[in-house]
Amino acid sequence: MFDIKSFFKREVEKKLINVDDYIFMPERVEMELEGGILNCVLNSDGRVDIFYSKQGVTEVGSASRKHPFTAFETELYHGVYDDVINDLIKEVDKIIDSSSKYFSRSKILPFTAALSQNPVDKNKF
Repeated sequence: MFDIKSFFKREVEKKLINVDDYIFMPERVEMELEGGILNCVLNSDGRVDIFYSKQGVTEVGSASRKHPFTAFETELYHGVYDDVINDLIKEVDKIIDSSSKYFSRSKILPFTAALSQNPVDKNKF
């Protein structure tokens, strides 16, 4: 059964709380989490960028601002962006736990060819 009241309520909320109508003060929250570094950045356009780095592997996620009238740190403390953070942590851990069938730490990668000391004459070709 279609709930017309909730449909109209959602449409009215979309019109009232449209983050495109606001300019936010950029904020950044950094913390250590599960052996890595988590950076949450609120941009002035209402986009939230989340970076998670661990053992040299970095994954980035983005979300739109959920509650423009709530402080950004309060949103973080209440877990508004926890789904994005959990996905980033899973992706980084998956990358760290995987290994390549082509490269291994025991193999030494060859150096590239050395560049010559003399510049090439441009008129030669």
